[in-house]
Amino acid sequence: MTSRTALLGGLAILLLAVGGAAIVWTVFLRGDEIAPLALPTEAPAASSAAGAAPSAPGSSPDVSLAPGTAGSIDAASLPGSWTISEGSVAGYRVRERLASLSADSDAVGRTNGITGTATIAASGGAMSVTDATFTVDMTSLASDRQMRDNRLRRDGIETDVYPTSTFKLTQPVALPANAASGGPFDVTLPGDLTLHGVTKAVDIPARAQLNGNLIQVVGSLSFPFSDYQINAPNIGGFVAVQDNGTLEFQVNLAKS
Repeated sequence: MTSRTALLGGLAILLLAVGGAAIVWTVFLRGDEIAPLALPTEAPAASSAAGAAPSAPGSSPDVSLAPGTAGSIDAASLPGSWTISEGSVAGYRVRERLASLSADSDAVGRTNGITGTATIAASGGAMSVTDATFTVDMTSLASDRQMRDNRLRRDGIETDVYPTSTFKLTQPVALPANAASGGPFDVTLPGDLTLHGVTKAVDIPARAQLNGNLIQVVGSLSFPFSDYQINAPNIGGFVAVQDNGTLEFQVNLAKS
């Protein structure tokens, strides 16, 4: 075989490999064009990208939490136990790459399989969240591509091995004096986040509001995968995700 023939053969193999990776990225790992989660009063603009992906089963893309139902709760009714109710969502967001180039959007998986409770206590005219525990069914996470979801069962977050993730509040969270006004306010949620079988202390920045008879909370936390011993999915070195991801959630809490 001449050097020219060998060079052409090598180039053909390289083009086939890159082409194959491009196909895998387009069919399997191409981003979902789904807007971040938001409170109803702060809904982000829907994605303007042409051919934006359809909604994933069990997810709530491109929309914010639904407005609260009739029957407003006042400040005197805030103390007590609250339970996650219909319309709540949790999920992930991760940036994907083709070879050394950043993909044009994020991969997003979401689920309505989130349960939990929170307790609000009043003392001397001040209110605080004294207890909260939330659990997410990781096996029900869904994106717009079933192949991606199937891969995450045994790779990355390995939902077959670690079917749930949990967050437990570890310190009381003081609520502002105007928490019952209906306007959004910022809170930080300190707690233990268990993901992929690893528990870490975290501080999750969140935004909340009282809306009708619901407390609505939206938050997100970005972290290196190494914090939770997660291996970033990689297909032959051509298609991969960045070595960090974002946990997202938006929850409706109803008085128990």
